Amino acid sequence: MKKLLLAFFLLLTVSCDSGSSSNNGGGSDNGGGAGGDTPDLVNTYEIIATGVLDFFDDEAEIAEPSPGEPFFGQDANYPGIEFSYQDNGDGTVSDLNTGLMWQQTPNLGDKLSWDDSIDYCDELTVGGYTDWRAPTIKELVSITNFTGDINTFTPYLDTEYFDFEYPDTSTGDRDIDAQYVSSDVYVATVFDGQSCFFGFNFADGRIKCYPIDTGQDWYVRCVRGQTEYGENNFVDNGDGTITDLATGLMWQQSDDGATRNWEEALAYAEGLELAGYDDWYLPNVKELQGIVDYSRDDPAIDPVFDTADSEGWFWSNTTAYEQISFAMYIAFGKATDYLGVDVHGAGAMRSDPKSGDPADYPTGNGPQSDEIRIFNYVRAVRIAQ
Repeated sequence: MKKLLLAFFLLLTVSCDSGSSSNNGGGSDNGGGAGGDTPDLVNTYEIIATGVLDFFDDEAEIAEPSPGEPFFGQDANYPGIEFSYQDNGDGTVSDLNTGLMWQQTPNLGDKLSWDDSIDYCDELTVGGYTDWRAPTIKELVSITNFTGDINTFTPYLDTEYFDFEYPDTSTGDRDIDAQYVSSDVYVATVFDGQSCFFGFNFADGRIKCYPIDTGQDWYVRCVRGQTEYGENNFVDNGDGTITDLATGLMWQQSDDGATRNWEEALAYAEGLELAGYDDWYLPNVKELQGIVDYSRDDPAIDPVFDTADSEGWFWSNTTAYEQISFAMYIAFGKATDYLGVDVHGAGAMRSDPKSGDPADYPTGNGPQSDEIRIFNYVRAVRIAQ
């Protein structure tokens, strides 16, 4: 209900004013707290819902929990702005929420290197338009539907509008090799000093940083239009909260330095009282990824936020559909394997078991032996009213 109110509220507050500073918004002396003045939202960065409408505990699907019950506060308790697309009939798809226009059919069957992918978009003509570009990682996430599942070959986007194919495994690719290029390059390196770009995998629903110079090729879906999408406009309210005027979300400025399993993280955010507000919740994975600063790595977040652990990972309220005993997190610190090597990059989107003992995973999990922590940090969010 809160996010439905947000959608209505943002429609009433659309503004063409894009002159605010990206980090101070021109309104930092508007005192926060209940009843305080709220800076005007500029609505340039709509966070679209994840698509998750089901409820889960640590192991299984459950009936919808009520406030105060265990596992209340997860993704489906806060349905957001629904996907809204228009097939333009000319090889393009318009996102009616974000103002972005997408290439309907990417380079299926003809993967490209990262450099060639960037050039491909720059040189593309589709629908009569020539101003295409490779998307940012936040733009890619905007069209992601987190009900995908590699086990059932359900991709992480709406195939009614977007053309998609799983790779041809006879060429040596795996079923999960449906990684799509973004224009965001990691400011650090992964593995043994390799430069990499952040990409989104529409087969398995993860963000990681892929080495550029390995000879591997990729998919790319080009985008055009709205050039401010993904740019935050943070205001320090001076009361322990940060408002993002671009998204209409208010954030807990400082995490409390404690790590929790997923159920505990949900309960902590639901029970938080801060700056006179008691309607905080654990953010969904799109909301949380929305405050990543991909120009940083230690941690990958604007310094307007205080972070107790620069290597910290933060829980979202979004269950991983293909393994529902796991939930999604954002690695604001380095996304490491069990040996502590940064294998995915700060700003990666991964998943962790919702409960259990990290010692049960002595060599990590998955193809890159991801470190398993289970106990992650919380940064709560609420809708700025």
